[in-house]
Amino acid sequence: MDVRLITRKPVRMAYLRYQGPYGAAIGRFWAHTFAPWLDAQNLGTVSCFGLSHDDPCVTPPERCRYDAGVAVPDGWMPNGGALVTELPGGRYAALDFKGTGADIGAAWSALTGRWLTSSGLKFDTRPCFEYYSPGSSLDLRTGVFTCELCVPVAPL
Repeated sequence: MDVRLITRKPVRMAYLRYQGPYGAAIGRFWAHTFAPWLDAQNLGTVSCFGLSHDDPCVTPPERCRYDAGVAVPDGWMPNGGALVTELPGGRYAALDFKGTGADIGAAWSALTGRWLTSSGLKFDTRPCFEYYSPGSSLDLRTGVFTCELCVPVAPL
């Protein structure tokens, strides 16, 4: 597993929230809710983020929360149901991901389980997130996409 330790700057992020089971439903949320909203914002080429707030092994599926977000400039005013927050900067373990929505849970588990427990690092209180750079890809035919999985880490 090719995990890198990186430092990220804080990001001002506008987001729309989805609540419900993780998996394929999040892909539909991106396609049918977030992407049309994002197109209407005329932000140009942007960095996007996906934040899963709950552990589906603990939280009932109907209560799981996920935010699809985009980096926005200072002064940008929320609209269309969007909220604004700051995604904290700091040190993260990062893993490049390529696969479908059905594959991403296993990648997260490998990163937060096997890799993290043997890394000499621990989680800190910042959220984990998916980072979709302007160069990230999505194959509409197969559903395969690319992103970077980011886990906040601190020394033991």
